[in-house]
This record gives sequence, structure tokens and C-alpha cells, in this order.
Amino acid sequence: MRAVFVLVLLAGVGLAGFAVMMAKQQFDAYQTQLAQAQSSQPESVPTVEVFVANKELNYGDALTPEDLRAVKWPVNAIPEGSFAALKDIFPENNNSPRYVLRIIEKDEAIMASKISLPGEDAGLNSRIERGMRAFAIKVDVASGVSGFLRPGDRVDVYWTGRVNGNFENNLNGDITKLIEANVRLIAVDQSSNDMNSGASIARTVTVSVRPDQVAALAQAQSTGRLALSLVGTKDDTVAEAIEVDQRSLLGLVSAPVIAPVEIEREEVCTTRVRRGAEVVELPIPCTN
Repeated sequence: MRAVFVLVLLAGVGLAGFAVMMAKQQFDAYQTQLAQAQSSQPESVPTVEVFVANKELNYGDALTPEDLRAVKWPVNAIPEGSFAALKDIFPENNNSPRYVLRIIEKDEAIMASKISLPGEDAGLNSRIERGMRAFAIKVDVASGVSGFLRPGDRVDVYWTGRVNGNFENNLNGDITKLIEANVRLIAVDQSSNDMNSGASIARTVTVSVRPDQVAALAQAQSTGRLALSLVGTKDDTVAEAIEVDQRSLLGLVSAPVIAPVEIEREEVCTTRVRRGAEVVELPIPCTN
């Protein structure tokens, strides 16, 4: 009887050991599969909430909370000027509306540069920077770059007119001169919307310039003709002083003025001698 008990005990211990070994093998296999699954997954990217547009918003539209929704945005790719809280867009202590200054596409992040400040309209005043002034320039199809100017573009302004009188640089007649470089356009005719991609012949363009530039442009516009030259969007150079007159354009050079030269004449001394009825002059050496 005792032998049977011992055999049963040994069998139980063996089965228990076998069960533990099988469980350990299963656990090790699960750990291996879990590690492989984790290694195959991409690393998690930290995100924050950013408000985007629920629909396309056009220039001049009033912005409302119903037009926005919060989405997860990667921390390392947050657009500059975006909003992470609704109260930053609509302050609790300010119920003044905000307007869209540029077209915002659906699901595009709302940025401060594309909407007005609370209570500020979407008109021209919102596009004039501090210390700058708006000035209108008359243009036509030739001087206005064939109608391809849009708000937000930058242009060089050239003046063509007649200069009368004598100047140190000897200018006289018609000249063309660069008077302002890299000036920003804020409106074309009555439109300050920069999303118009078509060409339209404008009669006036409005630029944002300093008060001293306003005086220079006003004087130039009243005394000659102004023409605009479009600057490329990726061009960060500034045009140097440029001045062309008719003579330099045609390659003409003024003839030098030759001063008269006095020719020294050899002094000749003579004496008069009577020969019969005639009186003749005969050369003689001159004495001082």
C-alpha cells in the first residue's frame, strides 16, 4: 500500500513539473510574439489639439465656433500662429466677431495671419502695418504688369519724366529712375483679396509705404509717369540705384568742347626805304 502511495506521489510531482514546464514555454512564446509585435509598430508621435476649419471659409466671412473643430496634430509640425484652445480664438471677455482675411480650405489649420482681430473688419485697415501708410498709384495695362498684380505681391516703382536745367550729373531731357524698391501691394482697385488668380486690368493699385515714401511717390506721380516691375516671390534681393537717360540708353556721348588755341606769330620788323618814287618795306632784325 505504501508503495502505491509513493508511486502516485511521484506521478503527481512529475505531472506538476511537466505542467509548469509547458506553462513556461507558452509564456515565453507569448512574450516573444508580444516583443515582435511591438517592434513592428511605429513609434508613437506626441500630439496636441489644433483647431481647423470644418468647411471652406472665404474672404470676408464671419468666423463662428461652429466653423471649427479640434484635431490631433503632431507636436513637431504645428503651423505657426495656430490655435490650441477655442478661448484663444474667441476670448470670453470679448464678443466682437472675427473675419476671414484669406481663403481657408476645409481641414486647414486656423492661423492668426488669416483671420482678423476681434472687432476688426476685413477691410484694408487690417492690412496696413504699424507705422505704414496706404498710397494709391495709377496704372494701366503697360505700367501695371499686364494685370497680373495681386494683393500681397511686391513691386519696384520706376519714375519717368523730364529734367530741365543743369545738374552735377549733366542730366537733361527724359530719364527713368528707380525711386522705390520692394514695395508691398495691399489692394488692386477695390479688392484686397489675394486669392484672385486671374488677370484683370487695374486702374489703381494701393501700396503700403512709410510716410516719407508717400511724399516721394506723390511728387513723382504729379511730375511724371510711374511704372511697376513685379518682384518674384522667392527673390530676397534689393535693387540698387538705377538711372537711365536718353544719351546712355542710345550710347551717345557728348562731344568734348575744344577751347580755342592762340597761335603765336613771329614778330617781323621792317623799315621803309624810298626808291625813286616808291616807298618799300624791307625786313630787318628786330631789336628789343
